Amino acid sequence: MSQFDLTGKTALITGSSRGIGLATAHEMAAQGAKIVISSRKQDACDAAAAAINGKYGDGTAIAIACNISDKDGLQNLVNETRKSFGQIDILVCNAASNPYYGPMDGIADEQFRKILDNNIISNHWLIQMVAPEMRERGEGSIILVSSIGGMVSSTTIGAYNISKAADFQLARNLAAEYGPDGVRVNCIAPGIIKTDFARALWENPKLMAHVESSIPLRRIGEPSEIAGAAVFLASDASKFMTGQSMVIDGGTTITGGL
Repeated sequence: MSQFDLTGKTALITGSSRGIGLATAHEMAAQGAKIVISSRKQDACDAAAAAINGKYGDGTAIAIACNISDKDGLQNLVNETRKSFGQIDILVCNAASNPYYGPMDGIADEQFRKILDNNIISNHWLIQMVAPEMRERGEGSIILVSSIGGMVSSTTIGAYNISKAADFQLARNLAAEYGPDGVRVNCIAPGIIKTDFARALWENPKLMAHVESSIPLRRIGEPSEIAGAAVFLASDASKFMTGQSMVIDGGTTITGGL
């Protein structure tokens, strides 16, 4: 059996109706996992789950809409997952938001709070709901999708970067707390990926060319190139890894901005 095999595992993935979350759902299903698709809109979740079931077999995926800012909604997501699949073996906290673009001295309080609530507090809530069963069983993998933004400054997405830096520390702290019970907590830190979040970049040829010229691999990433790392962190291939952050950015962070 491959170290990457996920047969018999259930993966709950937030923000999984598109982008990195959807690519991760497909890759984990390909490795044998049962998948819970979740995002804000039920129709989008239904479409994503239907595509996975069509490719990997009926019953592989279910769709449960949830707004990550709603604590009761998150608890319902966990409860319904348990009803359908029995337990949660893998949690991928991928959903996030960024309602503000510009210098931090212009951000409104409600915008800053929304970023912190959706990108940090919601992860904390969901992990608190899922981790106890993992700790009781003595195994489980929790994956936070952060960003290389959490490692650098920005004059336009500073609050978002602050939230992503907090994800790194959340993973480190929880890894230390949960490690004795066999539960691992890690982060993935993507660079610029071709998702809706970066659409303004990759739909602008001039800006895209400028950005790509500064990346050692001379291109931005694809969602599928992040999904493989999520499979690694969910599987036995990474069973001696916890509290770490995997940077997948085409080499962006090694250049010093040059």
